[in-house]
Amino acid sequence: MSDFDIQIPGAFDPFAEANVDDQGAGSKEYVHVRIQQRNGRKSLTTVQGLKKEFNYNRILKDFKREFCCNGTVVDDTELGQVIQLQGDQRKNVSQFLVQAGVAKKDQIKIHGF
Repeated sequence: MSDFDIQIPGAFDPFAEANVDDQGAGSKEYVHVRIQQRNGRKSLTTVQGLKKEFNYNRILKDFKREFCCNGTVVDDTELGQVIQLQGDQRKNVSQFLVQAGVAKKDQIKIHGF
């Protein structure tokens, strides 16, 4: 009996090691590009999660000029500042953010149908 190490099973957490490894992955900031359906064929594209040091009004002005659409910056209590654009601009916004160097391609999450 002394040759074997006897371990009494106790409270075992199978996800304990996974939680330690995920701390680095959870700190990654994402830019979320979403689409919302409005009336009929009308839609609205929202961009959230941009860094605070960027001038949202300047980015909005560039979006409007590049995509020939209208938009606004909305202050939300939970989400912070959110850029809203008319129409389905998801692909355009993601390409623009990567080309302008605002966000990397792996930091952009595109949501919607």
